[in-house]
Amino acid sequence: MNRRRWVWLVAVVALTLLVTLSAPPFLAQDQAAETPEVTERDTSAGEAAVEQILRQQEALITGQGFSYNPEGRRDPFRSPFAGELGSGGKRPPGLAGMLVAEIDMTGVVHDPRDGDVAVVMGSDNKGYFLRVGDEVYDGTIIAIDSRQGTVTFRQQIDDPRMIKPYRDIVKRLVALEDEESGDE
Repeated sequence: MNRRRWVWLVAVVALTLLVTLSAPPFLAQDQAAETPEVTERDTSAGEAAVEQILRQQEALITGQGFSYNPEGRRDPFRSPFAGELGSGGKRPPGLAGMLVAEIDMTGVVHDPRDGDVAVVMGSDNKGYFLRVGDEVYDGTIIAIDSRQGTVTFRQQIDDPRMIKPYRDIVKRLVALEDEESGDE
């Protein structure tokens, strides 16, 4: 034999000896002799364990057993940048529950006693009369100009990235001629 085959043969024999000496002895014969009889008590304990696992899985799927106690911490499911608009939760009914973006300008009327009055259409398709100082869900009316046909809202923004905690939004009336020429 040449030298290379001799080295391979020695390596294979050494590995075989190493594996056989380090492996645990086979206890197949001993285990067969020592196998206890499966009793009815063992099967009922196994069935009880299976039932408990199934109940736990059912509780996990339905969400039972989980609760969240905030203890003064913020809600982890709300954006920290969203801010607290109003009292949170459900919006109040009517104009007080509408956002500035949900209000459409219908008209502006000059009232000699009370000043200018804005006529708006809410998201509920009802008409409302607004005066300076009236509040909607996320803002307040700060100015109404009947000559220019504008209403200025001061919208509250609770965004820590912004310098001012508000922004002014001006809504303008669009003349009927402008609407018709814009559609063409």
